[in-house]
Amino acid sequence: FTNIESGSPNNKWYAIGGFLGILASIFLGSGIIVISPNHSRVLTFFGKYVGTAKDNGLLFVNPLYKKQKISCRSENLESSRLKVNDKMGNPIEIAAVIVWKVADTYKACFEVQDFSQYVKVQSEAAIRHLATSFPYDHMEGEHVEITLRGGGDKVNELLETELNERLSPAGIHVEIARISHLAYAPEIAGAMLQRQQATAIVAARFKIVEGAVGM
Repeated sequence: FTNIESGSPNNKWYAIGGFLGILASIFLGSGIIVISPNHSRVLTFFGKYVGTAKDNGLLFVNPLYKKQKISCRSENLESSRLKVNDKMGNPIEIAAVIVWKVADTYKACFEVQDFSQYVKVQSEAAIRHLATSFPYDHMEGEHVEITLRGGGDKVNELLETELNERLSPAGIHVEIARISHLAYAPEIAGAMLQRQQATAIVAARFKIVEGAVGM
């Protein structure tokens, strides 16, 4: 710096060149990205979508690109226990476990504000809709074919289908959806248990009478 202050032209150009070289290195280094397995980078250029980088390893892209990290790994969502009325109007508690992942990075970034929050809200809406579409048990409707308690795989399949329809605009794919908790609400649980016991007693007596008549 002493030589620069004294007016040495060569040293001044060396200092300027070195400074510009450092700036160029920093600028070019910002274009180097590392992508781990099941991760991606959504690239935009001054607000315009350019593409998504999904190749694993060390990559170099335009340093002017804006790079947004998106995970493509499967994630778990366990909903809270929702209190809702079933098809017959009985209050029940229901919850589900959902396995989902980002299938379309463009939709996940630009079609919704926050895709994680979108998954949570739409999942609860789908669970509520499922609960109101079927009775809890056959006691609430002997003519129904599907109930929440006895539906098993069919109920889970319907939930998974509805979730994929609801989450498709956000580029989310649901891999697994299972009912994790299902019960009557506490305020009617005792009464419904007594009803189940009475129904079982009536059914048993009916079988005894039917057998005696048959004999």
